[in-house]
Amino acid sequence: MLVTGSNGAGKTNLLESLHVGTQGFSPRTRADVQLIRFGAPAARVVVSGCRGTAQLQLEVGLSRAEGKRASVNGARLRAAEQLRSEVSTLVFTPDRLSVVKGGPAVRRAYFDRTLGRLAPARAALPLEYGSAVGQRNAGLRRIAAGFSSREALTPWTEQVAELGAALVVARTEAIALLAPAFAERAGELGLPDARLVYAGEPPTAAALEARLDRDVERGTTGLGPHLDDVAIVSGTRDLRSFGSQGEQRLAVLALLLAEAEAIAERLGEPPLLLLDDVLSELDPARRRILGERLAATGQTLVTATDAASLPVEPAQLLEVTPGEVHAA
Repeated sequence: MLVTGSNGAGKTNLLESLHVGTQGFSPRTRADVQLIRFGAPAARVVVSGCRGTAQLQLEVGLSRAEGKRASVNGARLRAAEQLRSEVSTLVFTPDRLSVVKGGPAVRRAYFDRTLGRLAPARAALPLEYGSAVGQRNAGLRRIAAGFSSREALTPWTEQVAELGAALVVARTEAIALLAPAFAERAGELGLPDARLVYAGEPPTAAALEARLDRDVERGTTGLGPHLDDVAIVSGTRDLRSFGSQGEQRLAVLALLLAEAEAIAERLGEPPLLLLDDVLSELDPARRRILGERLAATGQTLVTATDAASLPVEPAQLLEVTPGEVHAA
């Protein structure tokens, strides 16, 4: 599906509403009040479609007074973010280039979200590990202030080691699932010998104990997957430091397409792809390659200012004007 319209017409708002309606949150902001029209008390997003042969209706309501609520086929959910277990949605926006050009924390967060989508049973693992590290760091600061003993830290050290080792294994497996398709899609888009490089080492209680003096002095845990990075490489170049913005864009697109393939293979249903302003900095040859790949990927919504930006025929062409969406 191609959505066209002039700058400021509301194309990104339409894309954002689909993300909110299928995932329960915005890809742009975590402040739900920003999603409500100025002067309005509430907002509502309803998305209807099919999953296999079954009808599916997702609804998200936002209220300044009552917060956020969501339902699936009329059944209320405990939290709107539970929608992610019903529909997988992947989004590209121009700020997604931070996955390549940003710091290690951005990539850790990206690949941990990918881990949660590919292995839902492990989705909570990064949060559980982060909580254990936070508790250990608090214990380190109490020791430094003389309010606690080193022996009291032992249970948190053991938990950090156990959860950290599990997280390293889970990340390694998730990245291994993405790597072949990432290399292939990147190669199609003209990014040769593209690789994902993760060399995380599972922390052990013994290794954490060995550096306890330094950790107490600094008040933080200085070993574990919360400090790891995933290098996104083309040939011998780390694209964070030595890739052009165009190459970084291609790498993010290749990642998204690779994850879409992995989700379709593991979960049996392709994700919904939302691609905002993805064509503006691609040359005509790469636009065609991307368009042909998307046609074989599943349901996709692409925004552009001009229908001619996509050199393949979309299944549906919509035009956005302020406040309206209609078939072109």
